[in-house]
Amino acid sequence: MSENKPPEQNQPLTGAPSPEELEAAQAAYEFDELTIAQAEVSTLQAKNTELADSYLRAKAETENARRRADDEVTKARKFALESFAESLLPVTDSLEAALAVKDATPEQIREGAEATLKQLKSALERNKVIEINPTSGTRFDPHQHQAISMVPAEQAANTVVSVLQKGYLIADRVLRPALVTVTAPK
Repeated sequence: MSENKPPEQNQPLTGAPSPEELEAAQAAYEFDELTIAQAEVSTLQAKNTELADSYLRAKAETENARRRADDEVTKARKFALESFAESLLPVTDSLEAALAVKDATPEQIREGAEATLKQLKSALERNKVIEINPTSGTRFDPHQHQAISMVPAEQAANTVVSVLQKGYLIADRVLRPALVTVTAPK
């Protein structure tokens, strides 16, 4: 015979988990989610720290590069001027030597002036200062020439008739335009 016992209150009649088991499972699930979230937060904080460090290093490197570039530009300007001044020293020496001669003849003065002018032109060319001296009949170029007057002539309109003052380029940039007269339109 079978004994009929009443079911215990803590045991369910079916194979379903008890509320305590459900609560424990829920707590374990929440604990796992919390652990995973904390791990993700830790990973993101480490990545954030790494990126912040990389940013600061890049910013410092950029500032250092900018400072070095500014120093190099300053030095380039200083030494470019130094080089130009150095190339003019022989011209100064020649002029001083000419002035030291008390009883020079006009021919000697002219010869010395021509030699000194040649030295000066050479110094200018070494430093990329190029003369603008258009020949008669050259087409007027407003980028390199400045027209002082227009005169009637047999040449084509807007061509150079004469140069009143030479112009100069420095490294392909107009330092001073040539002052010219040009032909008037007919």
